[in-house]
Amino acid sequence: MSNPLSPLLKPAAALYRTVVRMRNLGFEKKLFKTWKAPLPVVSIGNISAGGTGKTPLADWIINYCLSVGSEPALLSRGYGRTTKGVQLVSDGQRILLDSREAGDETSMLAARNPGIIVVVAEKRKEGVEFILKRFGTRMPSLIILDDAFQHRQIARDLDIVIINAAEPYCNARMLPEGRLREPLGNIRRAGLIVLNKITDRNAADAIACDLKKTGIPVVLAKTEAGELVPFGEDAGERNMNGIRAFAFAGIGSPEGFLGSLKEKGIQVEAHRFFRDHEPYSGDKLLPILLEAEKKGLSLVTTEKDYFRLLSEHELTATLSVLPCYYLKISTRFLEGEEILASMLNKVIFS
Repeated sequence: MSNPLSPLLKPAAALYRTVVRMRNLGFEKKLFKTWKAPLPVVSIGNISAGGTGKTPLADWIINYCLSVGSEPALLSRGYGRTTKGVQLVSDGQRILLDSREAGDETSMLAARNPGIIVVVAEKRKEGVEFILKRFGTRMPSLIILDDAFQHRQIARDLDIVIINAAEPYCNARMLPEGRLREPLGNIRRAGLIVLNKITDRNAADAIACDLKKTGIPVVLAKTEAGELVPFGEDAGERNMNGIRAFAFAGIGSPEGFLGSLKEKGIQVEAHRFFRDHEPYSGDKLLPILLEAEKKGLSLVTTEKDYFRLLSEHELTATLSVLPCYYLKISTRFLEGEEILASMLNKVIFS
């Protein structure tokens, strides 16, 4: 869909492209220094803003590392958090910050993986240095940098970039006109491409064929709907087929969420979406609650939104007058899982 403001935003997008190009050139010409951490580093990021399925992929990679006996630490910017500087979200034994203090995605990953160290820091080098100092006697095996493709101050042993197969990336435009964080040609900087959120395999194969011309390995994946969990519970999957729902979320690609709900047999009779990571308030949620109550609908949101709501106790209490659920999602590989595993093994066991 074209942006009606595109003519007005083109100059800003051109300026942004120039700034990004000059910054990357500075790293390529060694004008800007890249710091090599004393631990192996795996970076997971994307070339466009939001909606690529990065968080469930990060969760898969964390769990893979744990499954082969490696203990990773997660280092994230903590987008949308109210805190500043380096903050310890989890010491691997206790979760110390809520989603408001740590960011919704980081809080969700910490809750899903309570045994790992999780830190947020705008300056990733400071975050790594904190981990090295704070956990000197319990050093993690490697550092996972979350959302760090554009963060080039730290060298990485594996640089994974995710592309959303559901978006026409070949026609994408730079921010703020479009959603590109940097020119598409910069994917050649990656060590592995994950073509994610695949819904049309034929279309995905055509995109993958084009991407493979870069010489970079390409893995094909999709986000898969998992458990539908009642608020406040960690229940197993229930048979929710036929549930009538009011869906709401603040995410980058709401269409994918609606598709996942349909996949689970949930009848979405109304929906409302907000900007990615947008803070919730009573003014935003009360109309949703009233309409759902009037129509006899259950409230359904994403797991990320659930964690964002968890720190707003009054809001969750208000919403809970109706049945409330969040949908878990995970990454399922369609092709190339063994390539990703092999590349991770090379980092872990080198």
